[in-house]
Amino acid sequence: MLNEKSYFGFENLEVYHLASELVVSIYKAAEQFPSKEQFGLTSQVCRSANSICLNIAEGRGRGSERDFLRFLYMARGSLLETVSAVHLATRLGFLSAESARPLYEQASLLNGKINALIRTLEAAST
Repeated sequence: MLNEKSYFGFENLEVYHLASELVVSIYKAAEQFPSKEQFGLTSQVCRSANSICLNIAEGRGRGSERDFLRFLYMARGSLLETVSAVHLATRLGFLSAESARPLYEQASLLNGKINALIRTLEAAST
């Protein structure tokens, strides 16, 4: 996906691509949740995962590094919310530990990349 033509700056960011891959994985995992959770945990985990991508894109489009940093912090918060929802889904028996493991691995990699980008932007602003 990184090789596709980019029209907007966020499309070239590795964190955006990792976040979008996580969203796809979360949606696939959420298909396993019981139908009674459609408006509960299923909706929440999908919305929080979407929020990661959307905050990265919106922050990049704001035009200032300070705003981008603020939105990266929000993206990281949404990532942690997503991880928390996966924890709950596992504890409730909606996901097996085996199904959750790749989600945790993706989230861990993304968290590290977001943190590195935050550190880089903060260092550049001092």
